[in-house]
Amino acid sequence: MRYAIYFTPRQDEPLARIAANWLGRDPFGAATRPAEAVGDLAAAEVAFHTASARRYGFHATLKAPFRLAATETEASLRAALDAFAEMTQPVTIPRLVVSQIDGFFALVTDGPLPALNLFANDVVRDFDRFRAPLTETEIERRNPDSLKPAEFRNLCQWGYPYVFETFRFHMTLSGRAGPQESPRLRAAIDSLFADVLRQPVLVDALTLFVETEPGAPLMVLSHHALGRRSARKTA
Repeated sequence: MRYAIYFTPRQDEPLARIAANWLGRDPFGAATRPAEAVGDLAAAEVAFHTASARRYGFHATLKAPFRLAATETEASLRAALDAFAEMTQPVTIPRLVVSQIDGFFALVTDGPLPALNLFANDVVRDFDRFRAPLTETEIERRNPDSLKPAEFRNLCQWGYPYVFETFRFHMTLSGRAGPQESPRLRAAIDSLFADVLRQPVLVDALTLFVETEPGAPLMVLSHHALGRRSARKTA
């Protein structure tokens, strides 16, 4: 069993609904849905391009999937998430845009957001005690020879290559697409998400996901709203 600490919008938010329809799965429940044609993409093409992202559900990675340390339990992890969330203020993303990263499409921030990076850094650092060390097999799965030196150091120290100085907030929408497929895929994503991306996104919670067995879809286990102690003080 593995756990992951992600950001994902609440299930009833427009961005979450559109992303669940596009990916064909809502991580807040077990329900899957058939792919639908979008723009010039047939339903079968949408299903193909979203297959790898579908297993993980719509999310932004803060603490990548990890096995639980022997000294911790699921209950202690959830309690720590509650405590962290209570003391942490939400972060506003003024605008998300569609971008292609290393071949796959994702929603990314439209420019640097230092407050968001600091928030992500805190999650990585504060919850590392819950992570069991990577095995040699797990390190090899990351294809370490392809990583830059800083990414490899992060993998060994923090269990994930893309943290701290290599972190980039992104919400994955597809698998890798080649130059011939990318324009049609980009056009379909743009047409589907254009309206909702005009609105800012509030990072107002941490969501704990769980993978119950290797290869299983990751599902939402618990949702931890940010800033509750501050809200009580000002109520």
